[in-house]
Amino acid sequence: MIARELGLAARQLPRLLRGTGLDVEQLLKEDSLLTATQQIRILRNALALSGKPEFGLRLGSRLTPATHGVMGLVAYSSPDLLAALQAFHTFLPTRASFIQLHLQQVDDLLVCLANFQVVVDEDVERCLAEAVIKAFFEMGEFIVGRPLYEAEVYFRHPAPTYHDVYPDYLPGSIHFGCNQLKLTFPMQLCRIPNASANNENYSLAFQQCESMLARLQNHEPGYQTLLKKMMLSHPAGTLCEEEAAGALFISKRTLSRKLKEENSSFRKVRAEILSRQASAYLRDTQLSVEAIASLLNYHDTASFRRAFKRWFGVPPDQYRQRAD
Repeated sequence: MIARELGLAARQLPRLLRGTGLDVEQLLKEDSLLTATQQIRILRNALALSGKPEFGLRLGSRLTPATHGVMGLVAYSSPDLLAALQAFHTFLPTRASFIQLHLQQVDDLLVCLANFQVVVDEDVERCLAEAVIKAFFEMGEFIVGRPLYEAEVYFRHPAPTYHDVYPDYLPGSIHFGCNQLKLTFPMQLCRIPNASANNENYSLAFQQCESMLARLQNHEPGYQTLLKKMMLSHPAGTLCEEEAAGALFISKRTLSRKLKEENSSFRKVRAEILSRQASAYLRDTQLSVEAIASLLNYHDTASFRRAFKRWFGVPPDQYRQRAD
């Protein structure tokens, strides 16, 4: 997301990685998450490359629910803003291990406290704070369906020289020079029903998120793992080969070659992910075959049935009967 906000091409990525000890190849093939130090260094490099002091607000504007993968799916289908924030509280450490989010109710307010578990300079802390707060506004506005004018933001940093642009990004009251980075919402706002809410889909998306976290603990090296991570962080069956290659800053042909070297292919990885999800839905839920086909983004149920029989040798109805 940072590289895209900066408009960097693949050949320019080393500029973003200066001082991290990583080159582009290592970044793309590394199975473990970046350390907090490396993430902070990348952000510091981005600030310098952007030449825009409000870079954190601009980056936060890109962090819509759709960019959060499975966590975004949970938010899309959550009953209300409170449930979505609770889900982010649970899964945020997997996205940025050095950010801690605490939620508490104080009278008629929901208080969201954010802490950075690393020592950073003032510019980087300000950038991080702006990006995190703006990302929460993006999620909240999607769920509530309008700008969150009732929200109040409390920044630790003093008012910057560009403070007059803050209202363009953050509706509501903004305070500077506070003791903690904090965001508050009236509980009444947090309980406004989400127009896109679906209790069953919310539960399934939450389970999928938990399943993704468990699978990502495996240390299978290579491009198969990178591709699986991306597929599991997108709505089922929606990631295409061109998008995957673009996210890795390589060509579709190069991705195909890398997967072939690992005796795999985009189609094989996709089938593995979809077959596991289909099997879990049939075993663990009472969803109809039609509903499962829709959740896995098949255009019609017949196509899903053919694919399922190819994977498991039996139709989905028979598979469910055997599982029972």
